[in-house]
Amino acid sequence: MPAVTMPTVLITGFGRFPGSPFNPSGPVATGVAARRRPALAGTRRVAHVFATRYDAVDRELAELIAREKPDIVMMFGVHMRSHEIRIERIARNRIALLPDAGGRRPRMQTIAHGVGAITNPLPLAGLVAAARATGVAAVRSHNAGSYLCNYAYWRGLKAAARPDGPQVVVFVHIPPVGIKSRKKTGTKTTGTKTTGTKTTGTTTTGNKTTASKPAAPGRRGPPAVGDLVRAGEAVLQGLIAASRRGARSAAPRKS
Repeated sequence: MPAVTMPTVLITGFGRFPGSPFNPSGPVATGVAARRRPALAGTRRVAHVFATRYDAVDRELAELIAREKPDIVMMFGVHMRSHEIRIERIARNRIALLPDAGGRRPRMQTIAHGVGAITNPLPLAGLVAAARATGVAAVRSHNAGSYLCNYAYWRGLKAAARPDGPQVVVFVHIPPVGIKSRKKTGTKTTGTKTTGTKTTGTTTTGNKTTASKPAAPGRRGPPAVGDLVRAGEAVLQGLIAASRRGARSAAPRKS
């Protein structure tokens, strides 16, 4: 019988950035990678937290894809004005002239020439429903912004368009977490060493992670990191199922 290949999932988040000394997307990314669930047992998960810099995304995303050869890339970022999880459909060809965490300001307001946006052809409604089933509000979004989240999503979708690129790519914006959750969780994560904004990605397969109790439907206030990890896990299971059905982000529509 032919050998069954274990799919590889690259799960990324970001470190702190100007105006946000704590970025929950890093702990959520490493937390999802460390989840121990039967549905994830047949996957190899690699967690990586980018410093919130353009040069870090350009260098490290390409290196990770070349080295790990992921079948699925799941990206997390924080949306500071959101109250729900936002699963992004479109990466736009624009960059805000704002400094990144290294102080760099983009020279141009576009990422590439001649293309307005890249639309992910994946059916996202099922992923939104999976996140909502955990008790966290979630929506499908058509605007990933114009900062590092949108930039990384663009680069991820471009990688998926190459013959040797990942099969499935998606970007998930998460809301800020509550103050209580932040104090309880801090910047300590499982499976990733973090020092300031310098973060080293690591492979995480079935490590134990601690999370808070599930969010009750209709709960008030921002979700905790543990709630977002569980919602992220549900979305990941949906991505794995989609990849097994042959769904692809490999030919994203351009406009």
